[in-house]
Amino acid sequence: MVLAIAFCVYKTIKANKAIEGIEEMLDSAIKGEFSEKEFSEEKISKLESRFSDFLNSSSLSALNVKKDRDKIKTLISDISHQTKTPIANLLLHSELLMESDLTNEQRESLDAISSEAEKLRFLVDALVKLSRLENGILALSPEPCDVGRLIKEIALSMRKKAEAKGLYLNVTEDSAEASFDYKWTLEAVSNIVDNAIKYTEAGGINISLQASEMFVCIIVKDTGIGILEEDIPKIFARFERLQSSKEKEGVGIGLYLAREILQKEGGYIKVKSKKGVGSEFFIYIKR
Repeated sequence: MVLAIAFCVYKTIKANKAIEGIEEMLDSAIKGEFSEKEFSEEKISKLESRFSDFLNSSSLSALNVKKDRDKIKTLISDISHQTKTPIANLLLHSELLMESDLTNEQRESLDAISSEAEKLRFLVDALVKLSRLENGILALSPEPCDVGRLIKEIALSMRKKAEAKGLYLNVTEDSAEASFDYKWTLEAVSNIVDNAIKYTEAGGINISLQASEMFVCIIVKDTGIGILEEDIPKIFARFERLQSSKEKEGVGIGLYLAREILQKEGGYIKVKSKKGVGSEFFIYIKR
C-alpha cells in the first residue's frame, strides 16, 4: 500500500511538472520567446515534446505570415509610389493640351484619355486602401466622434458635384455621438453619397441621422435610378457593376470598400430601393 501511494505521488508530481512545463511553453509562445528543450521518452514527456513541435510549427507559421505581410506592404507601397507620378503627368498634360487649338475629334479623344487616367488614379488609390485594410497593414482606430460633423463635412465636399448636375443635396442639422475612425468612415460614407449623386439625374439627395441605443444611423436617400431587389446583394461585391450602371463612371469598388470599413468598426449597411424611384442607404455606426 505504501509503495502504491508513493507511486501515485510520484506520478502526480511528474504530471504536475509536465503541466508546468506546458504552461511555461505557452507563456514563452505568447511572448514570442519560445525555444525547444530536451525531453525524455516517457509518455508525459512525449506529450511535452509533441506540444513543443506544435508551438514550433505555429511560431514558424506566424513568422511566415509576418514575412508575407511585409512583402505585401512593400508591394502596395511600390505600386502606390510608382504609379502616382505617371498618372499625375497624364492628367497634367491632358489639361495643357486642352488649352491648345484642337479639332472636335481631337478634343473628344483627349477627354477620353483624361477620363480614363482619372479612373485609373481612383482605382489604384482604392485598391491600395483596400489591400491595407484586408491585410491588417492599416488598423482602424475608433473613438468618440460627432456623426453630425461627419455628414456636414461630406455634404460640403460633395455639394459642388451635385449642383453641377442640377441636383440638391440637403443635410439634416443634427448631432449624435458614436465610436468610429473619423478619416476612414468619412471615406466610406463619401463613397455612398458619391454613388447617390452619380446615379441620380433629377431631384437630389437627402442625408439625415437617426440615433438608437446601440447605433447611430446615417440615412442617404436619393431620387435616382433605383436598384432591383434581387440586385441589391450584388452592389457590394468587389468590381461588380450592374447592367443598368455600365454607362456611368466608376470601377465597382466604392461600395465594397465602404462595407469593409464599416464592418471593421462593428457597423453595417442596409439598402432599400425601388427601380426608377430611388434608393435609401442606412449606414449603422456603433455608439
